Amino acid sequence: MKKIIFIIILLCCIVIGCEKQDEKEIKGIYISYIELSEHLCDRGETDSKREIDQMVQNVKELGANTIILHVRPSMDAIYSSKIFPVSKYIVPNDYDVLSYFIEQAHESHIQLIAWVNPYRILTQGSREDIPSDSPVYSKRNTRLVVEENGVFLNPAIEESTNLILAGIDEILEYPVDGILMDDYFYPGMDVDHVEYQEYLKTHDFISLQDYHLIVINNMVRRVHEHCEQKGVLFGVSPEGNIENNYQKNGADVKKWMKEDGYIDFIMPQLYYGFLNGSKPFVETFREWQMINERNVPLIPVLAFYKVGKMDAYAKDGKDEWVLQDNVIQKEIIHLKNQSHYQGFVLYRYDNIWNEEKYTSNSLQEINHLKSVIR
Repeated sequence: MKKIIFIIILLCCIVIGCEKQDEKEIKGIYISYIELSEHLCDRGETDSKREIDQMVQNVKELGANTIILHVRPSMDAIYSSKIFPVSKYIVPNDYDVLSYFIEQAHESHIQLIAWVNPYRILTQGSREDIPSDSPVYSKRNTRLVVEENGVFLNPAIEESTNLILAGIDEILEYPVDGILMDDYFYPGMDVDHVEYQEYLKTHDFISLQDYHLIVINNMVRRVHEHCEQKGVLFGVSPEGNIENNYQKNGADVKKWMKEDGYIDFIMPQLYYGFLNGSKPFVETFREWQMINERNVPLIPVLAFYKVGKMDAYAKDGKDEWVLQDNVIQKEIIHLKNQSHYQGFVLYRYDNIWNEEKYTSNSLQEINHLKSVIR
């Protein structure tokens, strides 16, 4: 009898332990401005809410527990904002899209992390295309606005950081489960050459690359402070290539993963297969593990959008995603076998649920995904 009771207690402990482990594991899906435009734009309230209900239900049925939602794709908002105009990706809508998304997600026990593009104003065009209801319209011909494969805030201008912080504060009024910024930091190396030269007049010489790190570190640190005051976790989703974060983006990922006060979690975009000739998945993830000195939750973003497609930048491994139908499954299995495993996120929703996006490998990969995501 004692032996039976012991076994029952042991089994209960195992079950409870598994539940606690599952609570820690992030199994996320990105819902980007592309999905918002596809599913919500030009729909009335009833139809657009039905679309949101379906998206949340699909995420839940797959076994995922987190939605990464694009709440500020550019200089706009999918929520009730006093600063930014309504996003063109959801209009016309007479209700608060973010509020409804959060409500439906939380009812289904799904976390919602608000995803922000901090500096992007327009994905294409020039400063003359900035709409009149934009908060930077009156300053579109000043140093605040820069053109570089689109239109962006100048990161080196203090007003840019203040505008970003004001937007973050608006989002923090909602019961979001986290704030996430992606890798759109510096749009070009020379966009702030004037500010850089001014900096050198009063400081010791540093390279332009190091100056960019200082600028972005200041912004990230201040955003983290605002999130911390509200008890909300803050993270960044940088480029998967660590070197590019320093050479192009101004993202000091090593510092963020070494020192407190910058990020609470990190989601590097590991959009690589195992056979990638430039950045193979296993070795690249190992590079991120090696710089993670304070064990920040390291949650890779995986490239479901590449399933069944040729990867032109993968050199000898360019056909891996075409010839194999279980790359994502194998990547998740690899991650689950690592110490300090925290989870993964898939980019993006439509590649999993929109049949128009399917390739010859999509259904097989989805079936493989179901076997490891639950």
